[in-house]
Amino acid sequence: MTLFHLVLLAIVQGITEFLPISSSAHLVLLHEMGEPSESDIALDIAVHLGSILAVVLYFRPDVARAVAGLGPLLRGRLDDERVFLTLALIVATLPALVLGAVLALTGWINHLRNPTVIGITMIVFGLALYHVHRTRPETREAGTWRLRDAVKMGLWQAVALVPGVSRSGITMMSARQLGFTRHSAAKLSMLMSIPITLATGAFLALELRASDFSAGFVSEIALATVLAFGAAYAALALMMRFLD
Repeated sequence: MTLFHLVLLAIVQGITEFLPISSSAHLVLLHEMGEPSESDIALDIAVHLGSILAVVLYFRPDVARAVAGLGPLLRGRLDDERVFLTLALIVATLPALVLGAVLALTGWINHLRNPTVIGITMIVFGLALYHVHRTRPETREAGTWRLRDAVKMGLWQAVALVPGVSRSGITMMSARQLGFTRHSAAKLSMLMSIPITLATGAFLALELRASDFSAGFVSEIALATVLAFGAAYAALALMMRFLD
């Protein structure tokens, strides 16, 4: 892969991960422009890792609270105020994990990665997000998030396994449908991105466990991660300021 293509891949992923325009769709199209290879998956993992590191850094107080709630949750202490965010994120992640496993085992995930599906889904769900945003009132803040909200948003997040359906876009659409403000919808969507993206990255990494990459390619992966992190943090910060 040329340096230009590598930089382009990292920047496009970083920018599109949080904007409601489907990062996975853009990565598929970028790979289509080049010569598809086994290294595409490794690079996708790298740029997604960079993006998630940006989310963790930007929302570090909320992430720290969710991590702190994991211990009490495992001990069955549901009365701990830190536990709710942890439990809600787990609940919101489960539908995508189940559907993802089904798609992977049946092989359907590969059939969905084509430009026709991407084009149709980007248009349909882009219009859906626009409609919900224009018609639903903004009456709730992120602090009023409940488990039933996490279930509904988690089910919509599972639909984003189809390339072209933006994960951030469809979860923001769901949150706006539930009455959350634009800023709160974006915040909840970003927090939901952490566990599902880490799970997806782990699955893809398992597929590559037998691969033997050169030292030069490892350097490319490191560069892609850093570039995606920078682009993602800038995009996330600008989007949250815009929504404010």
